Amino acid sequence: MQMLESYLEGEWVFGGEPFQTLVDPTTGEAVARCSARGLDRGAALRYARRRGGPALRALTFAQRAEILAGLAAAIHDHRDALIELSRTSGGTTRSDAKFDIDGASGTLQYYAYVGKQLGDDKILFDGEPEGIGRSKRFVGQHVWVPRLGVAIHINAFNFPAWGLAEKAAVALLAGMPVLCKPGTATAALTQRIAQLWVETGVLPEGAFSLLVGSAGDLLDHVGPQDCVAFTGGSQTAARIRGHQAIVAHNVRVNIEADSLNASILGADVEPGSDTFQMFVNQVVRDLSQKAGQKCTCVRRIFIPADRMDEAVAALVERLEGIRVGDPGERGIDVGPLASPAQRSSVSEGLARLEAIGTPLWRGEAPGGGCFVRPGLFRVDGGLEAELVHEHEVFGPVASVLPYQGGAEEVIALVAAGGGGLVASVYSDDPDWAGPVILGLAPWHGRIHWGSRKVHDQSPGPGTVMPNLIHGGPGKAGGGEELGGERGLHFYLQRTALQADRGLLERILS
Repeated sequence: MQMLESYLEGEWVFGGEPFQTLVDPTTGEAVARCSARGLDRGAALRYARRRGGPALRALTFAQRAEILAGLAAAIHDHRDALIELSRTSGGTTRSDAKFDIDGASGTLQYYAYVGKQLGDDKILFDGEPEGIGRSKRFVGQHVWVPRLGVAIHINAFNFPAWGLAEKAAVALLAGMPVLCKPGTATAALTQRIAQLWVETGVLPEGAFSLLVGSAGDLLDHVGPQDCVAFTGGSQTAARIRGHQAIVAHNVRVNIEADSLNASILGADVEPGSDTFQMFVNQVVRDLSQKAGQKCTCVRRIFIPADRMDEAVAALVERLEGIRVGDPGERGIDVGPLASPAQRSSVSEGLARLEAIGTPLWRGEAPGGGCFVRPGLFRVDGGLEAELVHEHEVFGPVASVLPYQGGAEEVIALVAAGGGGLVASVYSDDPDWAGPVILGLAPWHGRIHWGSRKVHDQSPGPGTVMPNLIHGGPGKAGGGEELGGERGLHFYLQRTALQADRGLLERILS
């Protein structure tokens, strides 16, 4: 059985007993063990600050971009082996594994491009010099400079490749060393990618660390120049925000938490139209891809009451073709959930939905392993149906809610989710869609507008694009990452410099 190592202070190290056993979600067979017990997390952070930070800050954006390109190539060159490891360690189908792994290398490549565009500078400028005195020589200039700490990334289990790469790409390009703590259940894939990265030799000493297993006392050792980026559940997010060291040092924290993403069919959309088919295709893809274990998956589907029968029939017809089973077999669309704990959580959520909703479709699933039967439920009651607006079932599960057609009504229903990562609106009527989209904007980090003009072009709301921001207000965590150059700002300090224009030009050129 494989023993997963951590990479701290430039060395691969094992933790001590007790060990946590990781299983193949398809069979339930034990495939790996890991532990971070006894590992000195404080020393790891100090090492990264002392070695990795100065080494990265000495490089230009273009030189950091070369590092990212090397990391992307390492993933791409071992793609097939990583896809197979994703299947055995995470229960993913080949298609879902490619979605994760290609997303990882693609995001690294994208930020390598951003770095090349930024060129030979080491800092970013925010606007032009501004006069602040009677003389034109005395000016103020805002600049973004790298923070002097460590970017601590606490990632979720559902994207062990993409989650690692998308956070690391932005932090490394900004000039901050990274310590990644992956979701333990699927950490075998993350650890293998980390091994490939270390083997490339492109990472400066101390620029990258990996902690496999419990975070332990990691956050006890944070300081005022560190950053923490977390993806996961809202309860853990609350503990991170309230951690004594985080509060004492006002450590910068970015959170991506729960999200009851909505998909809204416009009242103008006729069954059978291109826009209608786009809605059906993208809802079904979100329900089945990664076994519904995506932070961007649709959880609530809003359909006009007078379109309910046709829309549900179209959705169920497509869902009837979904096959759940061993992801190693051909033709399987949905594999198991990622871990026994995840199966228990989703099974509990399904039971709660069954108690308040009407099943519209229940898929079949094998017994054993971490499989659950996918489900689509109708829930009436609007704003009174509190469960669907408050509790996310993180699996192949969604609820259908009717509405009467008015923009204000659907805005209120979607907003009852308390803030989300993404909402999708399907409509060809700008007079209806416009107020809905702008009304939902304060509640979401991203809004996807599906229409006949883009029905054959959009990758769908479930795909996170590195040039667009990812995050959302309220329940979704209040965070924001990616977004091209915007993503660098989390790892940089904006400072206003006041000085003689000529002297400033000399030190900033």
